Amino acid sequence: MHLPRSPRRRSAAWAAAAITAAAVLIGPAPAFAQSDTTTRSTAEVDPSVLDTVGKGKDSTFFVVLKKQADLSAAKGGRTHAAKAKSAFAALRAKAKSSQQPLQSFLDKEKVGYQSFWIANALKVTGDERLVEDLAKRADVASIVKEHHYALDATESRVSDAAGDSDPVTPEWGVKDIKADQVWDQYDDRGEGIVIANVDSGVQYDHPALKANYRGNNGDGSFTHDYNWYDPTGQCPTSAPCDNNGHGTHTMGTMVGAGGVGVAPGAKWIAAKGCESSSCSDSSLLAAGQWILAPTDHTGQNPRPDLAPDIVNNSWGGGDTTFYQDIVEAWNAAGIFEAFASGNDGDGVTCSTGHAPGSQAPAYGVGAYDVDGKIADFSGFGPSRLDGSMKPNISAPGVNVRSTWPGNTYKAISGTSMATPHVAGAVALLWSSAPSLIGNIDATRALLNEGARNVGDTHCGGTADANNVWGEGKLDIFASVDKAPHTAAVVTGKVTDKATGSALSGVTVKASGSDSNRTVTTSADGSYRLTLPAGTYDFALGGYGYADGARSGVAVTTGEQVTEDFTLTAVASHAVSGTVLDVTGKPLAKATVQVAGTPVAAVTTDSAGRFNLPKVAEGSYTLTATPAAPVLCNGTYNGKLTVDGDETLTARVPARSDSTGNSCTPAAYSWIAGSGKVALSGDEDARTIALPFPVKLYGVSYSSASVTTNGLINFMEPRLGDYENVALPSADKPNGTVAAFWDDLTLDKKSSVQTSTTGTAGSRKFAVVWNNAAFAEGSSGRVSFEAVFDEATGAVSLQYQSVPGSGASATVGIENQSGTDALQYSFDEPVLKDHSAIRIAQGTK
Repeated sequence: MHLPRSPRRRSAAWAAAAITAAAVLIGPAPAFAQSDTTTRSTAEVDPSVLDTVGKGKDSTFFVVLKKQADLSAAKGGRTHAAKAKSAFAALRAKAKSSQQPLQSFLDKEKVGYQSFWIANALKVTGDERLVEDLAKRADVASIVKEHHYALDATESRVSDAAGDSDPVTPEWGVKDIKADQVWDQYDDRGEGIVIANVDSGVQYDHPALKANYRGNNGDGSFTHDYNWYDPTGQCPTSAPCDNNGHGTHTMGTMVGAGGVGVAPGAKWIAAKGCESSSCSDSSLLAAGQWILAPTDHTGQNPRPDLAPDIVNNSWGGGDTTFYQDIVEAWNAAGIFEAFASGNDGDGVTCSTGHAPGSQAPAYGVGAYDVDGKIADFSGFGPSRLDGSMKPNISAPGVNVRSTWPGNTYKAISGTSMATPHVAGAVALLWSSAPSLIGNIDATRALLNEGARNVGDTHCGGTADANNVWGEGKLDIFASVDKAPHTAAVVTGKVTDKATGSALSGVTVKASGSDSNRTVTTSADGSYRLTLPAGTYDFALGGYGYADGARSGVAVTTGEQVTEDFTLTAVASHAVSGTVLDVTGKPLAKATVQVAGTPVAAVTTDSAGRFNLPKVAEGSYTLTATPAAPVLCNGTYNGKLTVDGDETLTARVPARSDSTGNSCTPAAYSWIAGSGKVALSGDEDARTIALPFPVKLYGVSYSSASVTTNGLINFMEPRLGDYENVALPSADKPNGTVAAFWDDLTLDKKSSVQTSTTGTAGSRKFAVVWNNAAFAEGSSGRVSFEAVFDEATGAVSLQYQSVPGSGASATVGIENQSGTDALQYSFDEPVLKDHSAIRIAQGTK
């Protein structure tokens, strides 16, 4: 997602020349009461959508399809990983098959969209006619407006100015739920469990969080792919960030070191589902998908086998069934979810809890203070949505001190602060009793049985379970006590074979037929695993050491097993070579590094050469990342096996977008225009017929709109798009080829022409801008063209004369929803006279 574009440079109010519909990012939605004005519809339409389009405006909404995936097979999976893989496969297959007819309809209508498999919905922007047409479709269940939800915390209540040092004793909430007793009496701190949050982000290198971030390689390096995801686009790099503080705080309560966290032995990952202080449907849905099937930082190559065990959600608002599909998908995948009940209570009024925590399938959490009194802001039940008892349980949520960005700590209040106590408690429970992992119903039952009853029945219920406290106050020690203690405990120490020194940060993985557990060694080289009875193969790995392994380790119920390991240090060697650009020329200033290792990155010299003087023997991935401007140069990722001094040549691939479109420099071959397009002046647009079908992001078009500002728009003719932006952008225009997007004007010396060359099947069609002037009075005139190739589907952008080298222009292509693009340049002086760029169509 991108920030809204900056204000227009001029005050004139420009309007679309002809509006059909465009699109934005992502989404699903719930069902709302049907309006009287849609009696012919088969779908329920959100009244707020009808209100907006009824005033002649476009509305952005989710189109939810009727067909939903059958997740029964996932629920029956034997392991958490099996459940997640099955749920992911079922959800994606159902979305792919059922969305195809609707996508074809939208493509025909020139309407952009983006789909979500987790809720089988598409996000669309359109007018009243489009809403009416969609509502009549037999495959559409509902049409719902996009909403935003508040991060659930009362942050103004209490704060402190704690320094960088960790607290030395457990925080009051940790002690109140008796997590410290689980640590002491069960020697259990959540080892082997992975916990996640959907929140504002996390300061991943906070001293209390850095060690147990799953992306921490244990040797000073980090791998963020599959461990962090930012669909909001707010973080400046691919590393985790938190521009609010809320997410860092909730993560600290779950897994923070030094007494702030309930399960400091668990690993964590995170998805930034909230832009800052609020969370959009689009970002929350993207985050929800990622939790079930984590991806790399581009959102590609999903891995449901890397899904977390537990996910915390300290956000919510409104009375809607939004996100219920996601909650049920997580539950089917064996992912335990916890949701804040909300902060709209007054200590008396009933039914003040909000969704998603107030939805029956969700595990909602209320808050109480250090004196054991329910917080006056805590949301009560029964649920306004379905009448279910809410909250499900209550936990410490007033004056909760936890981690905060800037390596500090802060005490704040809210059901947001209570919920991570529950999520962390489940990590303790599952670590102690691994037979429960992925068993949502049994886990909830144990939490409920262990809770301390509080008999406030003024909103209904009993002393055992009511709509103020739920099942009562969380007591994880009691729940662990009641759990099936069938696991064996395997402990040990990993040391250097030659010196006997303890090795920290070594990954220890135990793989069995029904269970796989992974931990890393602590500072003293020790590790601890709880495993169901069975036979396991152990695999160990750490930078600078040969891999270790031990097969056929049998453990029985309740057994205490010691498995120590020694690893042999390996030699180090020099790795040197040359990095070449996409054309095969030396690439200077590229960053070369051995991924996932502590080896310091180096930069190539003017001849593209690099040298890494000491790399330990082993197998790695070598990366070479071009310096800005990257142009058509992609990032090189190649296998590197070090068993002596190594010399290699790394040629970077053509840079591509998520759809697989890629660009390369091309031979300049100007095509002169022959037919004139009737464009003139500062702002003008004309629709032209194409001599053969042209595809953009997989959609075929027979016509396109050409503008004075160097744009070819396949969605609609528009005026006023004189202020170029970086691509992609959710703002219109979308579905474009930006040959040279700038504020241009056409006078008597200027023209726009077209030309078709070649024979059927191998024709080329050129749109040519001749001697266009810059509207703001810059000297010089620009001549450029876009050439479409019938045989290959490629588009070439050619530049005859480019004063200023494109320093104020955008060059590239963008998809129909503004969510994917291949941008060559944005306000960068990188274009040259008599040059060309070829963009090849992707296959995804």
